[in-house]
Amino acid sequence: MWDMDSDFQLSAKDIDEAAKRLAPIAKNTPLEYSPRLSEEVGVPIYLKREDIQLCRSFKVRGAYNKIASLTDSEAERGVVAASAGNHAQGVAYACAALKIRGKIFLPSNTPRQKRDRIATIGDGWVEQIIVDGTFDAANAQAMEVSKRENLVFVPAYDDPMVIAGQGTIAVDLAEQIPADTDCVLLPMGGGGLAAGIALWLKTMRPSIKVIGVEPEGAASIKAALRAGKPVSLDQVDNFVDGTAVGRVGDVTFPILREYLDDVIVIPEGAVCSEMLDLYHSEGIIAEPAGALASAAARRYLPRIPNGPVIALVSGGNNDLSRYAEVQERSLRHEGLRHYFLVTFPQEPGALLGFLRDVLAEDQDIIHFEYTKKNNRDTGPALVGIDLARASDIHQLRRKMASSPLHVEQVPLDSEIFRLLI
Repeated sequence: MWDMDSDFQLSAKDIDEAAKRLAPIAKNTPLEYSPRLSEEVGVPIYLKREDIQLCRSFKVRGAYNKIASLTDSEAERGVVAASAGNHAQGVAYACAALKIRGKIFLPSNTPRQKRDRIATIGDGWVEQIIVDGTFDAANAQAMEVSKRENLVFVPAYDDPMVIAGQGTIAVDLAEQIPADTDCVLLPMGGGGLAAGIALWLKTMRPSIKVIGVEPEGAASIKAALRAGKPVSLDQVDNFVDGTAVGRVGDVTFPILREYLDDVIVIPEGAVCSEMLDLYHSEGIIAEPAGALASAAARRYLPRIPNGPVIALVSGGNNDLSRYAEVQERSLRHEGLRHYFLVTFPQEPGALLGFLRDVLAEDQDIIHFEYTKKNNRDTGPALVGIDLARASDIHQLRRKMASSPLHVEQVPLDSEIFRLLI
């Protein structure tokens, strides 16, 4: 087994061996042509469907490869991991399949349905420990228990055997992608998936460009590449939870630095728009991280591709209750939804005048929050307006400026939006 003090160097051969180990277990997920994206981008776009992998995520590949490679004595000791989602399910699956005892530390905000699914997948072989706090708190406790109870720690990404398992997607792709493929787009958080795939592809198919994609609110790999070493972000936006990592892995970083051709950073709103389009057009229920790569293909490629583009849909464990927030973020990102603070005179007909004088027929009020104050002549209201076209905002602003009402547009980074989503 590899340890932090050895001179082990991960190679394409290790990923090939992982592919053989996973052959009876992991699905060889399909590569599907996307007419929608192909028409929009102008070159063939294909989606690698890891959202229909076992446990609905690529994470089972790395977790199973790590746990299946343990020695008999290590397996007898058992394993421990920390996760709020897909990695936990992958570990639970591997423990149940291999009959190895495991402990999984979960942050207290992990939804009940995820806890129930982990328990079902684990089939009695894993124990869940709920930690009061964030993933970082859960991870710290898992590592402490690993040392105290002599359990094998199974990282979500920063481990050669985990990286090798996740890299087996590249072995699948080698048999699926067109010969003239230009590039492969990969979502990135801690970097395990991208490191494994990039290492194998750049070794075996070096003409194919490998591009990583990060969300703006958690661009830890871009920051590390700029600094020349892993660095911790001051803050992390947790919306794209599958890639919400504040520091790239120590094992993954040198691999990414050597083998990635480029890194694209995209706004969370673009991810939301792509989640909705994947659902409406392709019938794919993608989690936010699962929509990162295809969102980048739409608008954020650094150049026009010379051939087909592959975008990895990394997971489909999305909570349907989040779609209201997804739609809200998408509409704001596309410039179709705007919010204003409007100061109304506290007199009859004020709202009717606003509707008559300011709004056009195809503009709709979707939020109106106002409380009458008896001791004041005026009162502010929070007004949300949907537009038919993003360009209509210019005419709306002109009408508001000429209105007798005092109007302030709420900026996109305002804390007010915490009340709305």
